[in-house]
Amino acid sequence: MPFHKYIFTPRLLKEYDGSRLNLMWSFSYYTSPILVSILYRRGYFVAESVGTFAKVTTGIGLLVAVSLCMRGLGRSMNMVYVRFAETLENARRNSERCGDPKAALRRYDFDFHQWPVDYTVKGGSRKTTAQRNKNFWISSLPCQIAAYVAIHTFGIRMIYPGSVRLLQSYVEPMLIEGRTKLVTQCNGQRNKVKTADGNEIDTIVVDNRHKSANGKTLVICSEGNASFYEIGIMSTPLDLKYSVLGWNHPGFAGSSGRPYPDQDQNAIDAVLQFAIRELGFKPENIILYGWSIGGYSTLYAASQYPEVKGVILDATFDDVLQLALPRMPERISNIVKIAIRDYVNLNNTELIVRYNGPVLLIRRTEDEIICSEDANLGTNRGNYLLISMLKYRFPNIFRPEQEALAKELLSKPVDFIKNVPEEYCISLLMSYLSDNGNNGTSRSYPIEIGAEYTTEQRNSMVKFLIKKYLVDFKSTHCTPLPEEFFQSPWEIPSETDYVFT
Repeated sequence: MPFHKYIFTPRLLKEYDGSRLNLMWSFSYYTSPILVSILYRRGYFVAESVGTFAKVTTGIGLLVAVSLCMRGLGRSMNMVYVRFAETLENARRNSERCGDPKAALRRYDFDFHQWPVDYTVKGGSRKTTAQRNKNFWISSLPCQIAAYVAIHTFGIRMIYPGSVRLLQSYVEPMLIEGRTKLVTQCNGQRNKVKTADGNEIDTIVVDNRHKSANGKTLVICSEGNASFYEIGIMSTPLDLKYSVLGWNHPGFAGSSGRPYPDQDQNAIDAVLQFAIRELGFKPENIILYGWSIGGYSTLYAASQYPEVKGVILDATFDDVLQLALPRMPERISNIVKIAIRDYVNLNNTELIVRYNGPVLLIRRTEDEIICSEDANLGTNRGNYLLISMLKYRFPNIFRPEQEALAKELLSKPVDFIKNVPEEYCISLLMSYLSDNGNNGTSRSYPIEIGAEYTTEQRNSMVKFLIKKYLVDFKSTHCTPLPEEFFQSPWEIPSETDYVFT
């Protein structure tokens, strides 16, 4: 291979080489505005200092050029790197995902932006645009400008800190170690999926279809706002021997782009298409699993692929605006509302009613992130997401009186809900479905059951439904989920031996 190619071939991640240099580069990147300001104040940008400034920049340029040449020379003399470079070239010439060149390439870990694309989505992107009130837009132009600038500078990084390069450089050794474990111990395969809007998404799949009964089901994991598949939620379904597909949000680790909602939607859509069309999993054998802000990606995917087996939401929320407002100064609340509604509208309440399949919510009783008030379980935003879903699915059960009861019940752990007549409630459901034919199957909501019920019957159904759709886990927000809490979501049985009443 020509010498010049060794200069620009990707960095081979072996024994964490170069991670300190990357950390220094990221630190310099984020402190560059301060550095420029200091240089300006000291007069380096005036005409008299141009000569000195040119000498300094020329010296730095020569140093960089010599460093690149030395890097290329070192790589060309390293037989391990030579074999890697040849393997990468062969993989680029052969586009088959399961071919021998790709299999050989997967023995190496290197800068993922140089990885050949394994699957490309065909078709247009699913971009959504915010609907604005034009009168409000004109009257609030200063707030609109401030909101746009805030979101497109520091705002998106505050919501998704995992997209900050400095953080990524700091955790890179842990990411390499986590990837190594997934590949060597779990036989994972890393793949690059190209989305409809041109981003390249870093994914990894562990296929256990031929190793266990659970392996026939694929769990697609959507991580939180500062989490990566290498060190994220994949471990729980893997311990239960499911097939598992992990991916990183746009702008996280090996994924390109930025984690704006439209890009995130295209990313999870591409991951689903890859799982169905390339890996060969049927939608009815796929469980969507989202933790924290990953619940948005999960619910969007469920709304687009309603045939999936089920949805599991761990420590997620109803609407990110309700989490942002209490944490921001009240005087800028209008800017916060515009910024979120127009550019980062992560509204899970709107999405969850578009999916009629089985759903399980896992609530962490000591969650310090999802609660609006510290140490107040009643302010956990997962409560509001659950109530919104149940109000849509069972409108005649969740009347105002029962909604108030649900909020009271959810202010305490679900173990405090006692005397739930489970058999009686199931018999009521089955009786209604039997009498109404296809009007009320478990995949057809809303179910109009309860119009003639007494208050006592509705209250019993409220308790029953909360306990079926919600599981409590006594922990804080970031504790790994134990295996026993990862359960198949409940859905109304199609057949039963219960006696109808």
